Amino acid sequence: MRISKKARGVASIAAALMLVAGLTACSDASGDLAEQYRNGDGKGYIAADFAVHEYKPGEQPPAIAYSGTLDDGKDVSNKTYSGKVTVVNFWWAACAPCRQEAPILEKTAQQFAGQDVAFLGVNTYDQAGTAQSFAKEFGITYPSIMDVDTKSVTAAFADVVPLSATPSTVVLDKDGRPTARIVGAIPDASILGALIKTALGES
Repeated sequence: MRISKKARGVASIAAALMLVAGLTACSDASGDLAEQYRNGDGKGYIAADFAVHEYKPGEQPPAIAYSGTLDDGKDVSNKTYSGKVTVVNFWWAACAPCRQEAPILEKTAQQFAGQDVAFLGVNTYDQAGTAQSFAKEFGITYPSIMDVDTKSVTAAFADVVPLSATPSTVVLDKDGRPTARIVGAIPDASILGALIKTALGES
């Protein structure tokens, strides 16, 4: 069946409106990045299954204080990572998007090894043995706080990411203030890498 030029034109307009609507939906959690995407400057990381928000200078939330126990029994807190850009990732082992992004997180951690950058997982559901098995399976070299019992670390970040949003990732500057958040699975290491470089003052 042949489609008339008029019908094709209507279809094209409808597709364009759907695209605009999609970008508008993303802008709720990443408004400034959506605008950058439209401007074509390469910083607008927009996808259907995740949302990124970068805090503008002067608009960052206060430094986040937290403490917890790692899967190996050691105690850590925000003071442990003082002076470093810290990537805090909320996850649990059977979460499919968490498994999807695990190699991306480790790849990025290796990329910034030896720099003033630290990675810290926050496991919101599992016990230590499960978390350690996950780390072994995916070759994860950075530690994770076990937050299933107290939920204190999750609560400490509640003003930055939704309590029920897993996975989520927050980038903290060297003073512990959030510079960016990602709600949903990270689709590519370059996205997280760019946010880390911004927090380091490299871009």
